[in-house]
Amino acid sequence: MNKANGGDERRKGAGEKPMIVYGNVKKNYGEFEALKGVSLQVNRGEVLCLIGPSGSGKSTLLRCTNGLELIDGGEIVFEGTSLGKDPKRLRQVRRRMGMVFQSFELFPHKTAVENVIMGPMTVLGVSEKAARERAMALLGKVGLESKADSYPSNLSGGQQQRVAIARALAMEPDVMLFDEPTSALDPETVGEVLNVMKVLASEGMTMVVVTHEMTFARRVANWVVVFESGAVLEEGLPEKIFGNPSQPRTQDFLSHLGWSG
Repeated sequence: MNKANGGDERRKGAGEKPMIVYGNVKKNYGEFEALKGVSLQVNRGEVLCLIGPSGSGKSTLLRCTNGLELIDGGEIVFEGTSLGKDPKRLRQVRRRMGMVFQSFELFPHKTAVENVIMGPMTVLGVSEKAARERAMALLGKVGLESKADSYPSNLSGGQQQRVAIARALAMEPDVMLFDEPTSALDPETVGEVLNVMKVLASEGMTMVVVTHEMTFARRVANWVVVFESGAVLEEGLPEKIFGNPSQPRTQDFLSHLGWSG
């Protein structure tokens, strides 16, 4: 078995150079150890889901991935380049990572299409015409072309999150990071967002997803990582994690969520 790929040669991208490598990553908030030496990798084209109890370090790792939080130890390497702490390098790497948050983070005074075109115009230097054409195509992709001129206050939570996904995709990222993208949504709109994410997965987008949606993780993820108290409890193919987890704590966590396999 290829230990560098989590010990399973069936993992998508096994044997290829990984896109992201976390090496003994540590993050502290005062005396609290949020990440206690996390070592993982993300392979190109795979959907990697991070699951585990709230407060176990999943979102912290995601925020460290694109430099929103600086790590206190270890190393994060993206496409062969260590993130380090250099602001210029972090900005360059962040441009290649799309981030979707729990709370949609849309500009309330701008329409859906205006939210989507801002990044390409201001960061990438794309013309307004080209940015708008791209934005309309992406809004169509997430099923919201007809809402292009609507303000966030006139959109449902699910619609706002789909605009946020279109905004992240407009930057043409190499990887998409999702931080519990459905946790702030009504149950009726969760499916809208998950369906968009399933389409992205089917198209080969590399995705790192922090989620409590176990059905999504079981059916869509290529690799599942279980967190507990700032550390990796176990990782593996979804059928292994959900069907035959090796750690009793994983079994307990899933049973409390009503997961029966």
